[in-house]
Amino acid sequence: MTTTDLDDLTRFIVRAKAHTYAASSGIVASSRPGSHDLQFTDGPFTYIDTYVGGADFLGQELVVRDRQPVWALNYYGYLLRPDLIDAATSGATIKACLTGLYAEGRFLGGWHFEVDPYTYTDTNDGEVTHFTGTEWIDRDGVRVYELVYHGGLVRER
Repeated sequence: MTTTDLDDLTRFIVRAKAHTYAASSGIVASSRPGSHDLQFTDGPFTYIDTYVGGADFLGQELVVRDRQPVWALNYYGYLLRPDLIDAATSGATIKACLTGLYAEGRFLGGWHFEVDPYTYTDTNDGEVTHFTGTEWIDRDGVRVYELVYHGGLVRER
């Protein structure tokens, strides 16, 4: 991919993430038993996010361009302290925090955001081509939720 292609891909990923999970939108029919599926299309790109679970969950995001897979991200999130945060609260906190990140036109790079009484942090290494990262939520200095992710470009040859 050229630099221009990578820039287009990154802009699309940010738009897609902002218009699906963060916006509670883009819901489509379940593709697997018990899965939650979200989709967003703009021009030649389609973004598909499929996950299972709720309080603890596992999923994959996929971007296809002209019907060919070009980028993917896998993630696993879980409550560490269900006595201090529940799935609905962690989801609402994450959506609020990610909306701020996407408003900056990015989805990677360090991010720290506060939604009282929670503090959200996202750290990662790499670029859109290949990356790993962790996001977490703290409450009063105690980590109550965590998600690990990794991804990047995919190709057949």
